[in-house]
Amino acid sequence: MRTSLSSRLIDVLRNVTTRKQLTERNIRDAVTEIRNALLEADVNVRVVRRFVNRTVEEATGDRRMSGVSAADQFTRTVHQRLTEMLGGDDPGLDLRGLDSPARILMVGLQGSGKTTTAAKLARRLAAGGRKPLLIAADRARPAAVEQLALLGRTIGVDVFTAAGLRGADGAARVTREGLEHARRSGHDVVIVDTSGRSQADDALMRELEQVRSVLRPDRTLLVADAMTGQAAAAVARGFEERIGITGAILSKTDSDARGGAALSMKGVTGKPVCFIGTGERLEALEPFHAERFAGQILGMGDVVSLVEKAEQVIDQRQAERTLRRVRSNTLTLADYLEQMRGLRKMGDLEALIDKIPGARAAMADGAIDERVLRTEEAMILSMTPAERENHRILGPSRRRRVARGSGTTVLAVSRFLKKFDKMSATMRKMARGGAGSGVKPARAGRSLRRHGR
Repeated sequence: MRTSLSSRLIDVLRNVTTRKQLTERNIRDAVTEIRNALLEADVNVRVVRRFVNRTVEEATGDRRMSGVSAADQFTRTVHQRLTEMLGGDDPGLDLRGLDSPARILMVGLQGSGKTTTAAKLARRLAAGGRKPLLIAADRARPAAVEQLALLGRTIGVDVFTAAGLRGADGAARVTREGLEHARRSGHDVVIVDTSGRSQADDALMRELEQVRSVLRPDRTLLVADAMTGQAAAAVARGFEERIGITGAILSKTDSDARGGAALSMKGVTGKPVCFIGTGERLEALEPFHAERFAGQILGMGDVVSLVEKAEQVIDQRQAERTLRRVRSNTLTLADYLEQMRGLRKMGDLEALIDKIPGARAAMADGAIDERVLRTEEAMILSMTPAERENHRILGPSRRRRVARGSGTTVLAVSRFLKKFDKMSATMRKMARGGAGSGVKPARAGRSLRRHGR
C-alpha cells in the first residue's frame, strides 16, 4: 500500500538529509516534489495546497529548534504536517460513556465492502469484551441478509435478520425490531448494516434517513473504498451533508497504491478515519493512527502497531524458545515453519513490511514474493518430522523425495536449505549482539512489552 507515494517521499527526504547545507531554495524545491507526489497519489488539491503552504512557512520561518539540523527539522515538519493532514490526534471510534446498547450505523456506496466491514468491526468489538449484535438492514441487495448471517456465524457474533421483512420501510422496521431484541438479550453494541447504491441518490438517502430516525445512532461510520482515491472523500462529503457521519472506515487499503483517500478524508470532510481494512480476512481491520500512518508513508515504519499485532498472535513461550534455539544454533525447519505461519496470522505480509522502519527501501524489488514463501512451506511439509528437526540429514535421495513432494527441483530444495543456514547464522549473530549487529541480547517477551508500551 502507498508504495509509489512512499518511495517518492523517501527519496525527497533522503536528498534533503544528505546535503551538507540546506538553503531556502532547496526546501522549496523539495516541497514542490512532495506536492507533485501527493497530487499524483490522488490527494485533494485543496488539501495539498494547505499542506504545502504550512510546510514552507514552518520550514523556512523562524521556528527552527535549537540543536536540530535544518535537514532533521525539515523531516520533522513534513511528518507533522502529514499527521495533521491525516487527522492528527483525533480519537476515532470511542464508545466509552454511551448508554447501552451503543448504536453504530454503517453507510456507504454499493461495492465499498460495507457488509464485510460491519462483520470485521463486530469481531473486533467482541474481541475487546463487548457483546455486539449485527442488524441486517440491507433489504435491497440480493443475498445481503444471508451474507451477513454467514459472516456472523463465522466470527461467533449474533445477527438479527428478520428475513421476512420487506417493503419500502423494511430497513427501518428491521432496525427497530433489532434494537428491541438487543435490549432484551443484553447486547451492549448494535451495528446496523444498510443498503448501498451505485451513487448517493435520493432513494438511498431517504431510506438511510428513516433508519437514522429509528436508530438515533451514537456513531455513523461511512465505509469508503480506498481505491477510489480522493473520490472517496467526495462521497463522504455527500453523506455528511445529507445523513451526517462521525467518521470513516477505509476498505481495500491493501490494494490502494496511492493513498489519496486517507490523505484527503479529514481535510475534505472534517471527519476522522477510524479504521482501515488491510485485507480480505475478517481480522484484517486496524485502528487508524494518523502519526503512525504518516510514519509508514515516510519510511519510518510503525513498530508500535507491529508489536501490538504480534502480541495478539505470537505465543510468548514459543517466541522465547525460538530465541534460545537461535542463540544455541539449534533452530530447526519446524521452528521456521511455525514462525512463517505466525507471520501470516499477523495479516498481509506486504502491509507488515511497511511497519518495519527502512524495510521497504532495503528490499531489492520492493515487494515480498508470497509464492516463494508458499513453495518453501511446501518443501518443509514434504519432509519427515526428523528431517524438519535436523535438515542436515537431507542427502541426495531425501532431497529428490522432497522435490517431488513439493513440486519443485532438487536444485530449488538445495538453495532453500542454503538460504535457511545463512538466515540462521545472521539471526544468531543478531541475537547474541555480535560485532556489527548493533543489537543487544534481550528476552523476547520483555523486548516486545517494552516497545508495545
